[in-house]
Amino acid sequence: MRDVLVVGAGVVGLSIALEAQSRGLSARVIEREGPAAGASAGNAGAFAFPDILPLASPRIMRQAPKWLLDPLGPLSVPLGYAPRLLPWMWRFWRASRPAQVAASTAAQTAMMRHAQGTLDGFLARAGASNMLRREGQLQVYEGRAEFEASLEGWRARQEAGVEFRHLEGDEVQAMQPGLSPRFTHATFTPGWATIDEPKAYVETLAEKFRSNGGEIIIADAEALTADGLRTSAGEMTGRVVIAAGAYSHHLARTAGARIPLETERGYNTTLPEGAGGIDLRQHITFPAHGFVISRLNGRLRVGGAVELGGLKAPPNYKRADAMLRKARAFFPALDTSGGTQWMGLRPSLPDSLPAIGPLPGHPNVICAFGHGHLGLTQSTATADIVADLLTGKAPGIDMAPFSPARF
Repeated sequence: MRDVLVVGAGVVGLSIALEAQSRGLSARVIEREGPAAGASAGNAGAFAFPDILPLASPRIMRQAPKWLLDPLGPLSVPLGYAPRLLPWMWRFWRASRPAQVAASTAAQTAMMRHAQGTLDGFLARAGASNMLRREGQLQVYEGRAEFEASLEGWRARQEAGVEFRHLEGDEVQAMQPGLSPRFTHATFTPGWATIDEPKAYVETLAEKFRSNGGEIIIADAEALTADGLRTSAGEMTGRVVIAAGAYSHHLARTAGARIPLETERGYNTTLPEGAGGIDLRQHITFPAHGFVISRLNGRLRVGGAVELGGLKAPPNYKRADAMLRKARAFFPALDTSGGTQWMGLRPSLPDSLPAIGPLPGHPNVICAFGHGHLGLTQSTATADIVADLLTGKAPGIDMAPFSPARF
C-alpha cells in the first residue's frame, strides 16, 4: 500500500507527488502514457503570476461574439460540439457577473501569491532552479484605443499589488526590438517568469520523484474504489489525488461526482533552435489576438487561442497556421520555416478557478485539476496545498473558492 496514489504525471501531478514525498509520505503516480505526455509538454513555459483576471468576465462576453465569427480566431467552438457545451457556457456566463468576477479575482490573487511564495523552494528541492528565467512579459496593443480598453484590467491588477509599467512609442521598441510599429503601446510585468523547456522540466520532476523512491506506473486509472483505485494494472490502495488534467472529471464520475470540466484545445508551433531571426527579450502576449510568443532554450514557440472542442476531435492545425501568419506580420523579420506543430488539452472550469480539495462525499479522494492556462503557474501552490490536506495541516489560503463541491 502507498500512502498516496496520484493520477496524472503532468506538471501538477508530479509536483504533488514530490511535495508529498518531502512531507514523509510514500507516493505512486499512475499515468496512462508517461510523464509530460499531455498539456505539460507543449505549453508556453510561463509562470504567469500577474495573470489574476478570470477568463469568465464581462470583457470576454463582449468580445466572444466577434471572435466566434472567425473560425481561426482567438475563441472557437466547433458547430458539432456546441450543443454539448451549452451547460458549461451557461455556468461560464453566470461566472462572468461582476460580483463573481470580483470573488474569482480575489481567489486567483491569493493562489498566485501562494504560487510565487512556494516556487523557489520547490525548484531547489527538485534540482531545477537553473531552469527558471525571470525576464518578465510584455503585452502589446495596436493603438491607443486598444490600450485604453485594457486599463480596467490593469487597475484591478494594481489593486491586487501586481507590479507593471506602461510603455508608449519608442519605449515599446526599446523594450522589444523588431516588433511592428503598429504596436504603439505596451505594458511590462516584471513578475512573469519562464521555464527553459516545459517538457524537460516535467521530466526532471519525474526523475527526482523516482530517485526519491517513487514509482510511476503506466496504466489506465479506471475507477475510484472504497480503498483506492482500480487500474488496468490491478487494484491499488491508498489516498487518491486526481490530477489527470482534461480527463480528471471522468475518474471523478466513477464515484458519482459530476464536475463541469471542459477542454480548451490550445495550439502552437515551435520554431527550431537558431531559427526565428528575432531577438526575443521576454515573453510577448498579443491579447487582442489570443496568442503569445515565448523563447525556450533558443527556440521560439508561437501559440495560444481557445478551441472548446472536447477530447476526441482531431487537431485543426489551421489554427496554429493562423497564429504563425500573424506572428510573421507582427515581427517582420521572423523566420517561420521549419516549425513543429502541437495541440494540447487544457482542463478548464467555467469560473476559471481550479478544483482543489476533497471530492464531494469521498474524503480520501482529493481533486487537483481544472487550472486552464495556469497549470504550470499554479503547480507548486497546488502541490503545497494538497500536501497540507494529506497531512492534516490547514492550507495557507482560503480554500472555499476552489472547493470541488462549489458546482
